[in-house]
Amino acid sequence: MRLMLLATAISFSFVVSTSRADNWGHWRGPDGNGAAANASPPTQWSDTENVKWKVAIPGKGSGSPVAWENQVFVVTAVPAANAPAETLDFLLMCFDRANGKLLWQQTATTARPHQGTHATNGFASASPCTDGQHVYAHFGSRGLYCYTMDGQLVWKRDDLGKMNTRLGFGEGSSPVLAGNKIIVPWDHEGPSALMALDKLTGTTIWNVAREEPSGWATPLIVSHDGQKQVVMNGDGNARSYELETGEELWRCGGQTMRPGASAVAGDGMIYVASGFRGSFLGAFTPDGKGDIEGTRKVVWSLGRDTPDIASPLLSAGRLYFYKGRSGLLSCLDAKTGEPHYAASRIAGINSTYASPVAAGGYVFLSGRSGRIVVIKDSPELEIVATNAMNETVDATPAPIDNELFIRGERHLFCIAN
Repeated sequence: MRLMLLATAISFSFVVSTSRADNWGHWRGPDGNGAAANASPPTQWSDTENVKWKVAIPGKGSGSPVAWENQVFVVTAVPAANAPAETLDFLLMCFDRANGKLLWQQTATTARPHQGTHATNGFASASPCTDGQHVYAHFGSRGLYCYTMDGQLVWKRDDLGKMNTRLGFGEGSSPVLAGNKIIVPWDHEGPSALMALDKLTGTTIWNVAREEPSGWATPLIVSHDGQKQVVMNGDGNARSYELETGEELWRCGGQTMRPGASAVAGDGMIYVASGFRGSFLGAFTPDGKGDIEGTRKVVWSLGRDTPDIASPLLSAGRLYFYKGRSGLLSCLDAKTGEPHYAASRIAGINSTYASPVAAGGYVFLSGRSGRIVVIKDSPELEIVATNAMNETVDATPAPIDNELFIRGERHLFCIAN
């Protein structure tokens, strides 16, 4: 591990979302870090214990559930009836949080994807997002759709183009809301870009070119010194952009191929990681300008056991992440990069796509096998419970209040005491 500790303390203020702490309007939660400050869901459940409701989800999708007040939203892609082969209906579904009843669903579009996808990926992999006024469903090349909370279409952008992803792995980056904007990532094997659209009308505010190939990371919004930034992972560089104009503020090389992990931020630092055919995790201060590689703006970096698809979790001053796509878990001190434990085997977690989340003093670890292992949110590795969903779990769970919403391969679950 290479450590470059700053000589002076720097204090920064971070603001990552406009949503309240008791809502989960984005797949990484209110602050974008995967932690729910006020939630306390159960740590143990079974088919008969602590399952408030369970509803079937048609089709295929790994977009994570989001929730606002009494509504829970998921996206999926379903084979279209009486249509040519491989034609799909792209759906946004809204469920009653109290009982799992379907309140409404809308078919955003019906289309035949122009490109295939990885065997483990579907065509509805981007998570929806909401600010409590509107809900947004992003289907990549099939468009971005804005609805009222009762399911009425407000606007759509189905003119953004067609992505050509590396090796036909498919699409999956999620948009994020920031003030009056919705930020849309567009990294692929063609002209890559980062876009800011007016969230009320869908009109383009700015569109900046990115010298990056395919990536699956989601933007993170941070605020420093009165200026909001958009932080994006990338194959060549981690980069930050000024929210109002799209101007690039800083960049740092060292990332690995086709990054999927999204950035997290807190206590004056930003963390960006990737772990495919290499390893890199960097801790950056947000006040850099231009190329910051090799400067003191890189507080510390790590070159082993870093995450690939699942994003890191930042909770209570600790970074949690898997090695690559495995179940080998590391926990680091976020300020120094020093490990509390590193690449530790978690029984039942062998392959991961879903990102870890924290709530109520615990961390929830989801494996593709459908096992969800709960550990204490502490410097020591202590397993509390192991739960079986009996179906694949690729989507990141959403903890809210005393509930945990889990989107499995076939069902949406509400876990509650």
